[in-house]
This record gives sequence, C-alpha cells and structure tokens, in this order.
Amino acid sequence: MGFWKKCRQKSWLLGTLMGVAFLCLGAFQGQLGTVWKKAVMICLECIGIG
Repeated sequence: MGFWKKCRQKSWLLGTLMGVAFLCLGAFQGQLGTVWKKAVMICLECIGIG
C-alpha cells in the first residue's frame, strides 16, 4: 500500500499532462472536427432524431 501513497499525486499529474498533450496533437492534425462529427451523430442516433 505504500507504493500508491507515494505515486498517487505524481501519477494523476502525469496522466493529465499526457491527456492534454494527445488532445492538442489530435487538434493540430485536424482530428477535432472528425471526432466532433462522430460524437454528434452518435448522440442524434441515441436520441432518435437522426
């Protein structure tokens, strides 16, 4: 259990920074529009509008 107490604070920071980095990388590659379109279509299909 001592391992988790030592690494808890640094691991969430590393995970958050990696997530932001990958989000920015995808946005710079033009994937943001593709992901947004797919998310909207899934939402519309689940609601039953589309």
